[in-house]
Amino acid sequence: MRVIAGKYRSRTLRSLKGQALRPTSDRLRETLFNILGSTVEESIFLDLYAGTGAVGIEALSRGARGAIFIEQHEPATALIRRNLESLGISDNSEILAVEVLRGLERLETRHMHAQFVFLDPPYASTEEYQRTLEFLGDSLIVAPGGRVIVEHLRKRALPERFGELELTRVVEQGDAALSFYRLALAA
Repeated sequence: MRVIAGKYRSRTLRSLKGQALRPTSDRLRETLFNILGSTVEESIFLDLYAGTGAVGIEALSRGARGAIFIEQHEPATALIRRNLESLGISDNSEILAVEVLRGLERLETRHMHAQFVFLDPPYASTEEYQRTLEFLGDSLIVAPGGRVIVEHLRKRALPERFGELELTRVVEQGDAALSFYRLALAA
């Protein structure tokens, strides 16, 4: 696994061997960031269910002002820390080693506003998708004009709406899909 583009292009990222982590593929990350383009620059990027931290690290490599990684699995949080340290980018990042909803609640109490929220729960955890998207749809964490991007199995269609979030685009690649949500415009 490697950083696709930007300041840390081609640098190797570590992963856990034999664990239940399913890192976002290099190809899917490249597709995601080709879609987001230069809008990532100077943004705050949340990487939920962060695993290796590859998606948030890619955002930092492409000019994000900061990234917050939420991951409750202790070996994975240690891995994210090592990956960040190996690239020398620990200063503009934060790791919350807690369950995702608890981490989002902490960020909400800090009045955090993120331009991008990426979530990639374990594919089989239907309830994690539901709970997290419902929270984000009723929260002020997503900045005006911000986007929530969800990685999921291609064969699992996600609802069109979660609170104030509405589905705007779905991109399929192999067995995976990315669903893009934005805040609904007020009527």
